[in-house]
Amino acid sequence: MNHSVQLHIAGTWRDGSERATLPNLNPATGETLGQIAVATRADLDEALEAAERGFAAWRKVSAFERGKVLRRAAALMRERTEDIARLLTVEQGKPLAEARIECGVAADVMEWFAEEGRRAYGRVIPALADGVLQIVVREPIGPVAAFTPWNFPLNQAVRKISAALCTGCSVILKAPEDTPASCRELVHVYLDAGVPGDVLGLVFGDPAEISSYLIPHPVIRKISFTGSVPVGKQLAALAGQHMKRATMELGGHAPAIVFDDADVEKAVTVLSANKFRNAGQVCVSPTRFLVQERVYDRFVDGFTEAARKIRVGNGLEDGTTMGPLIHSRRLEAVEGLVADAVAKGAQLRTGGKRIGNRGNFFEPTVLTDVPRDARAMNEEPFGPVALINRFQDDEEALREANRLPFGLASYAYTRSAERATRVSSSIEAGMVSINHHGIALPETPFGGVRDSGYGSEGGSEAIEAYLTTKFVTQANF
Repeated sequence: MNHSVQLHIAGTWRDGSERATLPNLNPATGETLGQIAVATRADLDEALEAAERGFAAWRKVSAFERGKVLRRAAALMRERTEDIARLLTVEQGKPLAEARIECGVAADVMEWFAEEGRRAYGRVIPALADGVLQIVVREPIGPVAAFTPWNFPLNQAVRKISAALCTGCSVILKAPEDTPASCRELVHVYLDAGVPGDVLGLVFGDPAEISSYLIPHPVIRKISFTGSVPVGKQLAALAGQHMKRATMELGGHAPAIVFDDADVEKAVTVLSANKFRNAGQVCVSPTRFLVQERVYDRFVDGFTEAARKIRVGNGLEDGTTMGPLIHSRRLEAVEGLVADAVAKGAQLRTGGKRIGNRGNFFEPTVLTDVPRDARAMNEEPFGPVALINRFQDDEEALREANRLPFGLASYAYTRSAERATRVSSSIEAGMVSINHHGIALPETPFGGVRDSGYGSEGGSEAIEAYLTTKFVTQANF
């Protein structure tokens, strides 16, 4: 499959107006897969004009018909899963099995929004006076600028695009330059399913330049961004200056509390699998493991053994269970966080080093007794690094869980209903999962609080940000 990627503007696949390109790199080998077209300001102007035209037409299509288009897109995604999954693995690095799951989830998300868009109901408000009709109408907000990351290039984009399309909005997708071909194939799926060319645009280029132009532009009415906290704060501030509605799904530093009455073996199995999924490059990845003293050694031994069994390699090779990091910058960042923690007194139980000199491979790493002033305890590692510390009582664990300004995902393991209730009400996070890993499903809310952002990208809550509320009152004379 072709790894060189063009822009999609006004129904046409084409190069940027100045013919500038960026390389598309394979993180497992370092080789250049192809070239990525770069959008200029003139290209963005054409995309904006198309989005404005597309919105005017698409909003008039009934929610029932828009749902049919999204259901066709879901069917196409399932038909093309094998090709798209291989493409995703080659340019992102995750094992092929994980890439197939991502394709399946993308199809599920499309189907969810196909149905949810049909149920964006208004309401009738009983009036005080006779002969007065009071109704609430939900209308699409307008053209959307969506900014998505590389760690889940399909599933981060499919939520934003599907929520916009099911409500009648048009979309300009600023996709990640690290995984451009995956996003291109996703756009192809929508277009081939019947989304008009003016309704869905795809652009690449310098993120700061594109965001600083699209967000203030009067055509754009809604922003959706998934990415780091520092960038998210800048974009949220820019959106606020121009009174643009924004959904911000930002980084996290998820605590995972294992109480002494937990099923320790289950906790080890589930938490280790989710820690090292996608090489730890997951915003909801469990990161700070807080384990009660009585079961601490058993948990650490089991978790360390699970980390050692992970097979790191090219995601296309049979038996690989963890692929490379996305690029050399991420490799160097993770290496620096581990070195800092060890220098400050953390115990390195396993891993801690890059693997080989070809590709961006890093060993699954377990650190214990990590001091609170270590950088990794305060900065999102976004890599295959588990930080395990012990605690004595419940209040100590909850204080540490809430210590950082992040509030995206959190986890806890306990057999006590009382503890489960206390954790769910005490942890400051947008998502709390107890005794399993039950987040990021199409039908459930997905989003954070505090520095981890605001708004939801899942469940029935996801479409709210793409709709405006209009009150209409009419008196009959």
